[in-house]
Amino acid sequence: MKQVKLTIPEIGLIAGTRAAAGAGLALLLCDRLNPDQRRAVGWTLLAVGIAITIPLVAQVFGKPPAPADPEKA
Repeated sequence: MKQVKLTIPEIGLIAGTRAAAGAGLALLLCDRLNPDQRRAVGWTLLAVGIAITIPLVAQVFGKPPAPADPEKA
């Protein structure tokens, strides 16, 4: 399995973008707000979440693998 070391800010960015995408999707699926407002906010959050996630994922998978832990060998 490939292991990648992430910093705390990277983990926070990934979690934040996933939360924005999830909130946008939830707004699109619920029926509590005015439909026009709900669609506008939902699509915006979903688009921002996806648009920011793509470069973050590329950055994470572009990192060199973490060195092997000599204690586990």
